[in-house]
Amino acid sequence: MTKDMTKGSPWRLIFFFTVPVLLGNIFQQLYSMVDTIIVGRFVSVQALAAVGATGSISFLVIGFATGITSGFGIVIAQKFGAGDEKAVRRSVGVSIVLCIIITIILTILSLTTSRFVLELMNTPDDIINDAVIYINIIYAGIFATIYYNMVASILRALGDSKTPLYFLILSSILNVVLDLVLIINFHMGVAGAGIATVFSQFVSAVLCTIYTIKRYPILKLKKSDFRVNKTWAWAHLRVGLPMALQFSVTAVGVMVLQSALNVFGSEVIASFTAASKVETLVTQTMNSLGTTMATFCGQNLGAGKWRRIKKGMQVGMIFSAGCVLIAALINFTLGTAATRLFMTDPSDEIIGYARTYLYITTLFYPFLAAIYLFRNSLQGMGDAMIPMIGGVAELISRLGVAVILPIFIGYIGVCLASPAAWFVTGMILTVRYILLIKKQMRMQAE
Repeated sequence: MTKDMTKGSPWRLIFFFTVPVLLGNIFQQLYSMVDTIIVGRFVSVQALAAVGATGSISFLVIGFATGITSGFGIVIAQKFGAGDEKAVRRSVGVSIVLCIIITIILTILSLTTSRFVLELMNTPDDIINDAVIYINIIYAGIFATIYYNMVASILRALGDSKTPLYFLILSSILNVVLDLVLIINFHMGVAGAGIATVFSQFVSAVLCTIYTIKRYPILKLKKSDFRVNKTWAWAHLRVGLPMALQFSVTAVGVMVLQSALNVFGSEVIASFTAASKVETLVTQTMNSLGTTMATFCGQNLGAGKWRRIKKGMQVGMIFSAGCVLIAALINFTLGTAATRLFMTDPSDEIIGYARTYLYITTLFYPFLAAIYLFRNSLQGMGDAMIPMIGGVAELISRLGVAVILPIFIGYIGVCLASPAAWFVTGMILTVRYILLIKKQMRMQAE
């Protein structure tokens, strides 16, 4: 069931690997989307705003966890591409040990600082208590997030993008049921939404683990595979940490953006939250393609096939252009209507705020697509530093626009913060890829 991406048609491999990843990402987004829809429609607009106000600080921690597991997955993909099964098992064992340590540290830090950070971000008084309740439950469930993402990263490194999808579908259904029961029947509000999300993801991770152990002989680990020394730890951390920090640096920029948004009040926050959820969903094609290219480049780097990496990247660029067109079409035709799903009888003003955000950001999707494509691909090629530098540039750009422009043009200035960050970062990563691939082609020619 593993898939060797170092041979065969790149078109076929990339397409059929991306489709399950895309479906999995969509179902994963359903965790948070169902929370917000049910909270917004069955609790209140203020409760929706409370969940939305936690988005950036949730991304700060959960993004770090996702980045670190994705980085470990790239190392595993490189070992698999090199055909070294013993190294694959050792890499998996080391990744598990490191994930346990990171989980403990992240959980303690996030739970002890959540309210302070929300207050620092100017979270309105009418929603801050619900926001603290929701985010603390999510933080307490960091173990489930890291657990699932690590298992999924291991499987994708081996070329299997289907198995994580199957269990995410089951988990998403469970999440919907629990949301409805805990919020509507037991009147647990935002706490019910948080509990449903964590429990559902944990179930998905456990079932995926049981299936993986039975189906993949290559992943039957021995006690010796879990021995972590400096060499093995650094081999993983030098890839995983820059990816994790890049996510967190981006999240800090989003936190600044959220702080600028919070000044406009809970109704604008709710509107922005609804539009952001729609955007997150329609851009999953770009995100999924990036995940595929990280595995493709990682395996082919392990096999030393730079010309094949270049060919695969050309295919990725064509697919990426298609992703942008699809996302833009959805936003301009269905985006505004989709934001109404999150609220009961929203005013024209609230819908207008959501429409403004979607229309402005859609124009900059080509740069967002470039970020997903080249950032993940460069990381798969072993270059973790430039993507992290790109993340810093993204932070500075978003921070500058979010702080300055709203003073002069109000809410539109907030909407322009992310597009400005995408433009700057997308250009940096594109230029880096062009220079790197030219260097490798020249070395191979010589």
